[in-house]
Amino acid sequence: MYSELTEQLRVRDQQGLRRYRQVVESPQASHITMDGRDYLAFSSNDYLGLANHPDLIQAACEGAQQYGVGAGASHLIHGHSAAHHNLEDALAQFTGFPGALLFSTGYMANIGVVTALAGREDVIFADKLNHASLNDAALLSRAKFIRYPHLDLAALEQHLAGAAARRKLVITDAVFSMEGDIAPIRQLVALCEKYHALLLLDDAHGFGVLGQQGRGSLFLPDGNTVHSPHIVYMATLGKAAGVFGAFVAAQMEVIETLIQTARSYIYTTATPPLLSHALLTSLKRIEQDEWRREALMRNIQQLQQGLQSSPWKLLPSGTPIQPLLTGQSDEAVRISQALRERGILVPAIRPPTVPQGTARLRISLSAAHQPQDIMRLTQALHELAL
Repeated sequence: MYSELTEQLRVRDQQGLRRYRQVVESPQASHITMDGRDYLAFSSNDYLGLANHPDLIQAACEGAQQYGVGAGASHLIHGHSAAHHNLEDALAQFTGFPGALLFSTGYMANIGVVTALAGREDVIFADKLNHASLNDAALLSRAKFIRYPHLDLAALEQHLAGAAARRKLVITDAVFSMEGDIAPIRQLVALCEKYHALLLLDDAHGFGVLGQQGRGSLFLPDGNTVHSPHIVYMATLGKAAGVFGAFVAAQMEVIETLIQTARSYIYTTATPPLLSHALLTSLKRIEQDEWRREALMRNIQQLQQGLQSSPWKLLPSGTPIQPLLTGQSDEAVRISQALRERGILVPAIRPPTVPQGTARLRISLSAAHQPQDIMRLTQALHELAL
């Protein structure tokens, strides 16, 4: 009965592509305990160090006391609590959109948005290095699906100009999860306005980290803000925000359409209200604690300076995602395992997650990392290169 599955697993083992879960026994932090051993972790997306913040823990406890543990129903039955509603209002105001809508995860948000806004009569344009959730969403929508080369605006414009469809939807990561680079958002918005397309921007790795007060990738480094009714903005709440969930911010026509037709919003129990209550505190920390982003930027600079002479290429990135390109999968696995033996966690990323020949170590930095943590990692990598 399961012989085919067994063979598929055997092939994964043989190719060195089988993944295994590790049991973490401590709260998320720059130093964690796993399988009874302490590690220095460069594998978390807790970019601001909020996942174990005492204010968030206290807020979660208060939320549990006020709202209980479970939501008890989907949002459209009676599971939409005051905590959910207050958080949606706060997120809309924080990101500068008329409305916002909570989803359980970023994956579910992308599935919900794309399948609600695009169908058989429509066309979707996607960057080739988008997150898997965007690709899966496009396939589920049954719209025509066109992928353009990474960050190639000329190719995108050519596709947009030649497309005849009821609706055009461009979907892209804002910060690319395996590259760490940032999409040219201003130019993408201009193209979508020119060709009457919607732009779904997945800012899972930018929200809380980039922009004024951590408001995300639409708030540009030069102090300007990119806003357009063509933008549908998605961000997650389990990375820099340190809790769990996701949200979509957009024009009210889009938000109401999602409430009525996004299946991944409608047909699931709402997230526990205590999480939304805790996220209101997280949002304050994101807005007020500029020192966290400053510490994160210092850590990025220290890592880049420390690896300048490395034989492995550190891909250009100004975000907490710092990919160290090794090329071959076995080399990435070898380095990752050697680091782990030294008590340092850095995951090896291999095909099919990234293209063939571009295996890498994905170094994820946090504001919680100290200068000595970065130094320990760079010294270990230099030793392994000898």
